[in-house]
Formats: sequence, structure tokens, C-alpha cells
Amino acid sequence: MLLTVGQILRAHGVRGEVTVDVRTDEPAERFAVGSVLVTDSTAVRRLAPVPDGAWQVPAQLTVESVRPHQGRLLVVFDGIYDRNMAEDLRGVLLCVDSAVVAPSDDPDEFNDHELVGLTAVDVDGQPLGEVVRVDHAPASELLVLRRPDGHTALVPFVKAIVPEVDLAAGRVVLTPPEGLLDL
Repeated sequence: MLLTVGQILRAHGVRGEVTVDVRTDEPAERFAVGSVLVTDSTAVRRLAPVPDGAWQVPAQLTVESVRPHQGRLLVVFDGIYDRNMAEDLRGVLLCVDSAVVAPSDDPDEFNDHELVGLTAVDVDGQPLGEVVRVDHAPASELLVLRRPDGHTALVPFVKAIVPEVDLAAGRVVLTPPEGLLDL
């Protein structure tokens, strides 16, 4: 599974530097010099089709240099040395494979990709749905459940409502307050 760690916003200057919107808690690790990032340009909307033989976004980019700038990062990727090539990267998502992301040492901390796909059950083991996504809201993280009836439910990822996460068993135990799953 690919995890998005940033998105290229625009070219910066004339020597291939790009502005990157960081989408990871570990930017120093993910954007370290020498890091290889997988590109996902499916989100990029092109006004015209790319002609045959034209320069294409590479499948991977290697970080050559990085520096902070106004809450974002300015990054130079290996082989991208002019503004035109940098501008062609606008909107490209930068990703890492979840297989290279180490699990947390804290038993109460989880990466989003570890939670997606887990079965949600109540304390009696009755199925309540499947975790399909984790949303990061201002107050807390929300588990997005696909309920057995096909509807979705948002469950605050707090200890009072999610007392147990068992990755080995592939489940999360929920104690939702009355009516939470019906919203």
C-alpha cells in the first residue's frame, strides 16, 4: 500500500526546486537526502494530453537537497534541474510503500495503514463494520467504518470508545455510546 507523504505544489526558482506540502509526521526521515519517493500523478489534472515522446513524470524521485521554507519544504530531486521539468511535477503526490514504515514502539500509537482493513466488533464480538479510512480531525482521529448495511459511521479514535486494538487478530473493539453508529 502506498502512503502519501507529500504533494508537489509548484516550481520554485529556475533550477528545478519545488515546493512540497508535507503530509507526514516524520518529514526529516521521509525527505532526507537520498530518500527515494514513489510518484503518483493520477491526481494531476492536465489541460491537454501529453504527446507521445514527451517528458513524463518518473515513477520514482530521489531527494537531492531539501530545506524548510514558510512551513513547507523546498526540494530538489535528482535529474530535475530546470523550471520546466519542475513545473511538470505540479500536483504529483509523493509516496512511500507501507512495508518500509516501521511500526511504532508505543503500544497505543498506530499508523493509519495498520488500522485500515481491521474488523470492528463490540465487546461481545459482534461485527460492527470494517475500518476503511482514518480521518484526522482537529479534536481527534476518526475511524471511518463501513457498516454491514453499507452505510458509513465515524468513530472517534479515543480510548473510551476504542479500548482495544488487536492488530494480530485483525480487529478493533468498540464501546460506542448509544446512537453513535446510527448517525
